[in-house]
Amino acid sequence: MDDYGFLSILPPIIAIILALRTKQVYIALLFGIWFSWVIMNDWNFLKGSIAAIEGMVDVFKSEGNTRTIMFSALVGALLLFIQYSGGVEGFINKINVLIEYFEKKQSGYSRVIVQILALITGIILFVETSISSLTVGTLYRPVFDKLKIPREKLAYIADSSSAPSSIIIPFNAWGAFIMGLLLTQGIDNPFSMLLSSIKYNFYPFIAIIIVFVVILTKKDIDPMAKAEKRTKETGKLLNDNAKPMISETITSYKPKEGVKPKAYNMVIPLLTMVLMMPINLAYTGWNNVEKYSSFSDHLSQAIGKGSGSSSVLYAVTTSIFVAMILYRAQGIMKIKEMIDLVLKGISELMPLALLMLLAFAISDACNQLGTGYFVANWSKEWLSPEFLPAIVFVVSSFIAFSTGTSWGTFAIMLAISIPMSNIHEVSTTLVIAATLGGGVFGDHCSPISDTTIISSMASASDHIDHVKTQLPYALIGGLIAIIFYLILGFTIS
Repeated sequence: MDDYGFLSILPPIIAIILALRTKQVYIALLFGIWFSWVIMNDWNFLKGSIAAIEGMVDVFKSEGNTRTIMFSALVGALLLFIQYSGGVEGFINKINVLIEYFEKKQSGYSRVIVQILALITGIILFVETSISSLTVGTLYRPVFDKLKIPREKLAYIADSSSAPSSIIIPFNAWGAFIMGLLLTQGIDNPFSMLLSSIKYNFYPFIAIIIVFVVILTKKDIDPMAKAEKRTKETGKLLNDNAKPMISETITSYKPKEGVKPKAYNMVIPLLTMVLMMPINLAYTGWNNVEKYSSFSDHLSQAIGKGSGSSSVLYAVTTSIFVAMILYRAQGIMKIKEMIDLVLKGISELMPLALLMLLAFAISDACNQLGTGYFVANWSKEWLSPEFLPAIVFVVSSFIAFSTGTSWGTFAIMLAISIPMSNIHEVSTTLVIAATLGGGVFGDHCSPISDTTIISSMASASDHIDHVKTQLPYALIGGLIAIIFYLILGFTIS
């Protein structure tokens, strides 16, 4: 790999700044991709431009990237299905009964209950971040809209309950991936080491606690406070110049005339998608298990070794087929209507698929530039052992923020931070926790992160508005985590 030095961090940083300042995220990402390839082609603008195009084509060489993009497009079909069938309207009617009950107890209390339910739902669905964010956004968006809760708040709750819960309850593809990385570093019992590190993985816990506090106290920080004020005073769920990640066609598709609203027409397809996730993880990981003591051991290992991207794609595809059978059995839709809805749903989410493509392309370009390795190696020489956990957290955060991937950050940083913990005689468990927490924190803040993008999409929020309103809470959580790592760096050797 060529050493581009400081130049390696310029493209992602410029792209992120452009996205936040101009709100033109597509253009910002395209510029970042193009600039990356120009640098790698010795500032030859023609070769760099051609290489940038090829770089975007090469995104589809990764099976995982392709599956994630397909998943993002198929979600549109599922969203139209559950609305056209009357499922969403039926679910809202059920929630309305709950809202009326709590309103009788205390005015305004229903807003708190619904937000808590959304957060708990996201935590329970720790098996996969995309499924978690998608389910929370889809289930609760109509209810949040009715209660005049801004879309930015829903996106924040969906985002803050997905990755944090997946990293602190690691019985999923996240846990399998991290354990694989720990094995490559010579750790004999990676599962035990990962479990031991959880108590030091402060940021995910803090992020979830902050959401609970914000909901219960009803105290928000700007710019979320402005979003709440806007919605309460004007009823506007989004800013005037906002560009939701999905169109009104997807979020406000009218039920078919004459169809009785039934909540199970939404709950069954979504529940199918959620339940199929661990089944698919087991299926895709079954043959990867070499040694096991029992069927249950084989099953648990298979889930851990399964493919997350394959599992989410199979889950949403199965959900769509179950919805088709369910609606056809009730006589709600004919086959032609279903096919038309699938095609319409996919077409409506093409902007999201494009955004995912660009996010993956700039991540790939950053990998070839060596962005992560430059940042990690830059910090090696001047580290003091007492500051190692805090510095590892900060460096991991910056890599994840710049590249938009926590998993890529784990792969880069664990290979560096674990040997450093051995050299400096600092607790390996603590350093692993700081690495993982920093990766989640940086990814949480990054506008080019796929989990951040999916949270915006599922909540039908403007993507940059979601990033801006979430950022203050994330930064507070990150700062608290750094303080904890500083304290423990001086107390744990």
